[in-house]
Amino acid sequence: MTFTSALIATLALFTTPPHDPLPDLTIGTALPAADAMMKDVSGKDLSLKAVAGKNGLLVVFSCNTCPFVVGTDDSEGWEGRYPELAAYASRHGVGVAFVNSNEAKRDAGDSFADMQKRYTDKNYSGHYLLDAGHVVADAFGARTTPHVFLFNKEMKLAYKGAIDDNVGSAAAVKEKWLHNAIDKLSSGGAIEPAVTRNVGCSIKRIAKEHKH
Repeated sequence: MTFTSALIATLALFTTPPHDPLPDLTIGTALPAADAMMKDVSGKDLSLKAVAGKNGLLVVFSCNTCPFVVGTDDSEGWEGRYPELAAYASRHGVGVAFVNSNEAKRDAGDSFADMQKRYTDKNYSGHYLLDAGHVVADAFGARTTPHVFLFNKEMKLAYKGAIDDNVGSAAAVKEKWLHNAIDKLSSGGAIEPAVTRNVGCSIKRIAKEHKH
């Protein structure tokens, strides 16, 4: 077993720390926290509703510190696919929001300044938003980094789960679930599968009584 597969097997057991029960959004659910304001790396305060494109909205809960995002010695991680993914969504009229909800790691790699630097260093496009107190992640029931939610032009959930089937290597991907979902979203076709299993590190929440 490679380090990456061992890491996935281990971290999959610890996807959520103790907290109030999170919702489990079903396909067709309206966009949660649509008007919640979050600070973009540009310095502007934006809502998810404002980020949406004419054909929909892609929300990816992410961070700067999880090996499933940033990679390891033997795994690319998914972050290297973010620029192409955001460009692909944009070409299909889908707005893109990467959301950092790792409140418990603001002093350990997931601060706003860290986000700004990473956005530039890794050639992100779309928006990268700081979810203070993981309010938006809680409304979505987002559990991992990454965790993907794709909404149609009516702002109803059309796909959720993983980006594709291979965190370790983009070249080895066999199922481009999110790309397929974006294609179907823009063409009006049925998305299949509409739900896949999200895999990643737990979102680093703080205890409720310590929220700002």
